[in-house]
Amino acid sequence: MVTPKQRMLNAYRGVFSDRYPVAPEFWYYYPAKVMGVDMIQFEREIPLWQALQITFGKYGTEGWGAAFPSVHNPDIQRSATFKRISDRRYRETRKTLYRGKELVSTHIYDSEEPSWGEKPLVEEEKDLDSYVDMALSPKNVYEFSEVNEAHRSVGEEYLLEFWLGVPFFDFIAGALGFESATLFFMSGNDGVLALYRERYTAYQRALIQEACEKTPYESFAIGCSFSCNSLMGPVMWRTWDKPYIQAMAEEIHKRGKLLHIHFHGRSIETVADFAEIGIDCVCPFERPPGGDVAGSEGLKNVRELLRDQVTFNGNVHTVETLIRGKPEDVRREVREVREAFADSPRLIIGTGDQVGRETPEENIFAMVDEAKKG
Repeated sequence: MVTPKQRMLNAYRGVFSDRYPVAPEFWYYYPAKVMGVDMIQFEREIPLWQALQITFGKYGTEGWGAAFPSVHNPDIQRSATFKRISDRRYRETRKTLYRGKELVSTHIYDSEEPSWGEKPLVEEEKDLDSYVDMALSPKNVYEFSEVNEAHRSVGEEYLLEFWLGVPFFDFIAGALGFESATLFFMSGNDGVLALYRERYTAYQRALIQEACEKTPYESFAIGCSFSCNSLMGPVMWRTWDKPYIQAMAEEIHKRGKLLHIHFHGRSIETVADFAEIGIDCVCPFERPPGGDVAGSEGLKNVRELLRDQVTFNGNVHTVETLIRGKPEDVRREVREVREAFADSPRLIIGTGDQVGRETPEENIFAMVDEAKKG
């Protein structure tokens, strides 16, 4: 019998299973709904891998999730305060002291929505060196016991991946915020940025090597905050993020592991790049208006650009179809995806990003049932 995890891995490797995997991206909203907790409790108290395990099990699907290794550094002191600011919101103030330099950020937690950054860690460009030194410190020590236990606990129920973090632009934007990072990248700082990227690439290569030695993970995941065509555009992405992702793919493949990229928003202009890099799987190939993979023709175009060398995961519209549509609308989109990739093993029938909490259960069951027919 083929397990859910094996179906996902087979798809990543371009190998046919007994049927195509079906993997709604349940991530935050729906697992919190299934578990009956608000978003604050969900984010602060429940391991994501565990919530996904429960949710995938409830709906009988395949799926992927991420496990996040913890890191410690004797030169870094951290503290945080958590204060209510309204009936449904809290502000967490995080202070980080590194070699005499204090960096402060604030984060908003909302009972109904995933948390978000309010004040970035670095407000002045002169402090960016301190952030990079801290984030990429040779004294950083990774602890793998928790991610290894998560991998063991999940077993064959779904594909749990080792979280490798984000592309280079997002690494900088994670400190400066999106607007300030965009200005920094566009203001003649190419020399400094090239040095930062070289350091980030070397650091992440070392993390891959260590993770391959000390964990049993089959696949690595790179996420996406702002690093996409919709926000930074294909030119900047090719200049700054594509070389980094290429380096990660080479390092991961050298060790016989797999690489999965989450790339939300518009994607058509860089789909051919995904094949050139040799990424094993990309998601979620969203439909308009958030994305640009529209209907049967759009799906066939993506398949042609991927050259059946990269596994396609996604595309069922999470708002117009899953939330607002009827079960037959869901089934129609599933059939469109399946037919566009007919006779190709490189397909996972998924959603165009995260499934919203408003999604009727009958639409989820329709998606799963229709996908399992193929």
